[in-house]
Amino acid sequence: MNRRFFCFAAVFGLLVSGATAQAPSDPSQASSKPEVRGAALATAFARANHLKRGINASIWFAQHPSDYSANWTDKEITKEDIALMAKMGFDNVRLSIDAAPLGQSMMGYGRGPNADFLTRLDTAVDTILAEGMAVQIDLHPEEDYKQRVKTDNSAVDRMVMLWRRLAAHYADRDPERVFFEIMNEPEVSDPYRWAGIQARVAAAIREVAPRNTIIATGPNYSDIADLLTQHPLLDGNVIYNFHFYDPHEFTHQGAGWGAPYWIYEHGIPYPASEDTMKELLKEIPDPADRFRLENYWLDHWDAHRIKLLMNEAAAWGKTNNVPLICNEFGAYRRVTDPASRNAWIHDVRTALEADGIGWAMWDFHSGFDVAPRDKDTGKSVPDPLTVEALGLKK
Repeated sequence: MNRRFFCFAAVFGLLVSGATAQAPSDPSQASSKPEVRGAALATAFARANHLKRGINASIWFAQHPSDYSANWTDKEITKEDIALMAKMGFDNVRLSIDAAPLGQSMMGYGRGPNADFLTRLDTAVDTILAEGMAVQIDLHPEEDYKQRVKTDNSAVDRMVMLWRRLAAHYADRDPERVFFEIMNEPEVSDPYRWAGIQARVAAAIREVAPRNTIIATGPNYSDIADLLTQHPLLDGNVIYNFHFYDPHEFTHQGAGWGAPYWIYEHGIPYPASEDTMKELLKEIPDPADRFRLENYWLDHWDAHRIKLLMNEAAAWGKTNNVPLICNEFGAYRRVTDPASRNAWIHDVRTALEADGIGWAMWDFHSGFDVAPRDKDTGKSVPDPLTVEALGLKK
């Protein structure tokens, strides 16, 4: 794309997001001056080394809107679980945080179960750091929050204010190991609007947290194609992320969300062939959905194809001279053949590492599990085959 048009589009995105970003309080961390930006980029590249092998702590402080009380968070992931993550060889935890209870707690609203949400979140962050791991502070809001940001400039204003408070709150932690991720899968379909929103939030973070590294992403669901629509921020101390779940027909088989026909899928193999798919196609009652699944094996999904896709992301990073991470990838466990699932995880992980891209698997023990809960004891038990597929300690 023509560079002048792209720059104009990014500026236009700033305008439609509600306001022009303010200058950061520490110009040494965000500047268009080549020597200053170069130093900030060096910091981002160096800190990306703390995000080589990560795990997502899902449905702990996000994705569980019915209950964020201490009764839930104190049991969902424990100190023992965090110690186990470190023992397994993970060097960072992506800590997803729902915007609604976070905002309620930070603003001091009410005396309900979310009143001490921030205090419990502090304990989680500090426990992860105490185990020697880095932490990605990931704003991971529910669907309605994202839809408001997508269409309402006042919602963008509120997100900017929330991030300004959140970044200031954690600015006193070790900036080498505390990262601020602007938003998980923003679902803003207009890449230019998202570019403007992201620039505003990044500037607000930088005002109050001049030393921390920011994690930015593309619009929509943060796929590789979404990343490629973006131009890097002027702030050099930024790492860029993308998510990878392709092909969803395999990774989300049996899932009760997303495409309705996924719930019918069981035992879809990876890689697939005509012989292995012949009977499995009959699981899908609708002919149009059956056609989509048939294209899964016709598209020849294998390690080579995955590697070529990762190369596209890596090329974007190299062209723009910015560090990359893939902080979500995984395959739903419930009805997936274990050998196929672990083969896919292995192929994605090795493709990322071949391109020098750090990763964080989805997730610890909540559906895509690297360490499912034991049915009798409730304790998290590492799956040795998945651990091996991730290249971690057995």
